[in-house]
Order: sequence, then structure tokens, then C-alpha cells
Amino acid sequence: MATNGTANEQSATNGGHTTHNISPKITLYTNHGCPFAQRAHITLDKLNLAYEEVIINLETPRPQWYLDINPRGLVPTIMYSVPGVFDEEIITESAIVAQFLCDSFPSHLLPASKESPSAALTRARIAFFCHTWAEKISPSQFAVMRAESAEEKETKVKATIALIEKEIEPLLANADPFFGGSKDLTFAEVFTAPFVQRWVALAEDGEMVPRGLLEEMEKLPNLGRWTKAVLGHENATRIFEKEKSLEGSRRRLKKMREAQK
Repeated sequence: MATNGTANEQSATNGGHTTHNISPKITLYTNHGCPFAQRAHITLDKLNLAYEEVIINLETPRPQWYLDINPRGLVPTIMYSVPGVFDEEIITESAIVAQFLCDSFPSHLLPASKESPSAALTRARIAFFCHTWAEKISPSQFAVMRAESAEEKETKVKATIALIEKEIEPLLANADPFFGGSKDLTFAEVFTAPFVQRWVALAEDGEMVPRGLLEEMEKLPNLGRWTKAVLGHENATRIFEKEKSLEGSRRRLKKMREAQK
């Protein structure tokens, strides 16, 4: 178990939004190789929240003590306590964990709904971007990895790029350099950055994803600029280890193909 971050004492107001000033006690159950868990790390780091870290081995059956905390056995999970309010509440699922933290401490990542006249609209735009990525782009990306022949991979890369151009490129039109014109990460990057990093790493490696994907991504001006900004942000990449990630992807793909036989 390790401690990461510093306590975050909230002021009475934050961008016009009233907040509490009690630092929570947070335990993060995580694995640094998991892109979903990375969402929680990015959020905690950007909100400057202190937390204790417990590493969960995802290559072995989960111990019963962890299944008692999270019956699904997935990461991330947070155990969250606020003195005098609630004690050791469990929150699971990466997007829910990240949004819970952002809603508890409104910031540039995600404004409170009533923080400003435009805050609710900003939240809606970010939510639509995240939904589009999860529902449209992620399935197409995994289809490239699952393809067995080089020809099939190239065909699926073209389909993925066409989908990104249609669905994502317009949503990044005002990225500056981050979503919605933000100068720093937003919840949109919290949600997608771990997968962008892995997608680029896979293409650079060239084994599971064709290297030509990077050229096609760079041809989309909005996506190209945004991707470069995401990959260059220290908080978005802090726990990402490229070689370990590639090896983990190889193992998972091998197991998936063996299961299909």
C-alpha cells in the first residue's frame, strides 16, 4: 500500500460554486496496466487529492478480501470516507469513479452544473463526446486488433479512420488544445487518454495494429493536434508503461483467440 498525492482542502467557493472544505480519505484499488484504472489516477492527480494505493493483480484470481469489496473483481475501485458524513463507501466502474470525484470537487475537469450559465452545456458536450467514443470508436478499435490477416487489419483501419473522421473530428473543432477550448485536461481526456495512449503505442509497435494508422490519424487536423496534446500531458501519461502495456495486450489477444477455437 502506498500513499500518493496531497490533501486537497477546498475553499468555501470554487468558481462561484459552494463546496465543502473536508479532505476525504480515499483508498484506490488499482493496477497500473489497466486503462480503466488510469482514469481514476488522472482524476485524483488533477484534483490534487491524497489517496492510498492498493495494487490488484489482474493476472490471477482475485482474493476473497477484494471480492468482498468489489464482487466484480475489477479495477478501479475507491473506498471513500468523509469524516462526519459517511464512512468507507465503495464506488466502482472507472467512468463512475472519475465522475464522482469530479462532481465532489468541481474544477476545470468538469464544472458543477450551476457553476455558470454555460456549465450544464459544457457537461452535456463532454458527456456526448465520451458516449460517442465508447459506443462508436472503441468497438472499431478492438476490431482492428482482433483481425487476423494484414489485409483484414488494413480494411478495418480504414473503417475506423472513416468513423473517427465522421464522429470525432467535428467534436474536436474547437479543441485548444484540449476539448472545448480548454487549456488543461477535461473529463473528455480523463475518459479517453488511456486508450489513445495504447492505440498509438500499438500502432508504433506495428504487430497488432498497422503502423499506417498513425499517418491516417495525423491527416485529421483536429484529431492530430488533440492527440499530440494528450500524449504530451504529464498527468495523462504518468502511470503508462508502454512495453508492459504491449505485452499485456499480446497476452489478452492470445487468450481471446484461444477461447474462440
